[in-house]
Amino acid sequence: AIDFVIRQERLQGRAARDTRGRGAGDIESDGRIIEGKSYGGAWRSGVLYFTPPQLREGERNADYYVYIVENVAQGNPSNFELRALLARGAMWRGA
Repeated sequence: AIDFVIRQERLQGRAARDTRGRGAGDIESDGRIIEGKSYGGAWRSGVLYFTPPQLREGERNADYYVYIVENVAQGNPSNFELRALLARGAMWRGA
């Protein structure tokens, strides 16, 4: 899923790179910090889980995004679906 997001970012003309294990997000892309969440099928629950560092980054950084990649269990990236959410704002304040 991370490789898929990186490819999608590059298609948008951004210089994305894998930063897993080196910061608050999985990907850095032209100043964006992206947290990738993947689901085997469709993301239907509306619930996302975050670590405390991820929550802090979302509260302080206007360039922190959450990208949800759906349908990864079937294995074919051409069938993956991407949802991008700007992570800063009301959702971080519990509204």
